[in-house]
Amino acid sequence: MSKKRYRISLTEGERAELDGLIKRGKQVAARKRLHAQALLKADEGGLGPSWTDARIAEAYDVCTTTVKSLRQRFVEEGLESALNRKKQQNPSRPRKLDGAAEARLIATVQGPPPEGRSRWTLRLLSDRIVELGISDEPVSHSAIGRALKKTH
Repeated sequence: MSKKRYRISLTEGERAELDGLIKRGKQVAARKRLHAQALLKADEGGLGPSWTDARIAEAYDVCTTTVKSLRQRFVEEGLESALNRKKQQNPSRPRKLDGAAEARLIATVQGPPPEGRSRWTLRLLSDRIVELGISDEPVSHSAIGRALKKTH
């Protein structure tokens, strides 16, 4: 049997935090709860013997690689990093409206609506954004709605 490279030894505070996450049930994301359970089973400073990676993986229906990477993240980056997803450095899809475009969109909304209309609609705004050159390509009405929702 090979030696574990990343050994987990939780403090009392960390153990209490993980227990609290598990006991909250459906109020916590399933992935986060699963990672909390796996960390508790991998704890070598706990009350009972720690489980092997293979046993943890089998119990929670994940790959042993998942358990190994969870151990590594906990040891190298801490509890929060082990429980939460890593923020993407380069999102797979760039934003169509940056801060300046959103500001111009808000200014457009605050202006008078087009002739024959009593107010701006999301679809009218998506057409107007292309007309004004705020965006080179069409922006969906739902993206316009999300941008406006941020500013109420």
